[in-house]
Amino acid sequence: MSQFLILSPLSQFEVSSLIGINAPILGYLNITLTNLGLYASFILLFVIGLHLYGNNESNLIPSKWSISLESSYASLSSMVREQIGSTNEIYLPFIYSLFFFILFGNLISNIPYSFAVTASGVVSLGLSISIFIGVTILALSIHGIKFFAFFIPAGTPLALVPLLVLIELVSYLAICIIRSSIIC
Repeated sequence: MSQFLILSPLSQFEVSSLIGINAPILGYLNITLTNLGLYASFILLFVIGLHLYGNNESNLIPSKWSISLESSYASLSSMVREQIGSTNEIYLPFIYSLFFFILFGNLISNIPYSFAVTASGVVSLGLSISIFIGVTILALSIHGIKFFAFFIPAGTPLALVPLLVLIELVSYLAICIIRSSIIC
């Protein structure tokens, strides 16, 4: 009973096990539902429900929810178009989904005695590192070895190229991970 009492304001940031199953199958299998998983699932269901509720396929006149969702989609679409160009709008669904997950994760964490999903280091680092690896693999597959040419400023002497590539690569790694962690 004492695990359900909030003892301190910092307890909304602690990941704790809610339900667990220990099964001696395949070695030692531990399936646990934590408050992080519960709230992340709740956010996922809330965002899907909001979009299903705002679906306007059968109505002639759009609802307020439909108009607000279309406006948010148009705003994000224009930002994506400005940042990565109109030919790369294939990434818009991923960015849109990530935006709504982070938005509602931050909004739900403002409710007293709820769990702050986006304040968890596991979520922030997991999202940032996976996005960083995905973007880097995508850039390498599109540009090949020319990807490293983006790290060399124009007019650099040939003797400084290896040093600059190393410095810029470390800077790229640090900045991408830090920026992604801050966004979450």
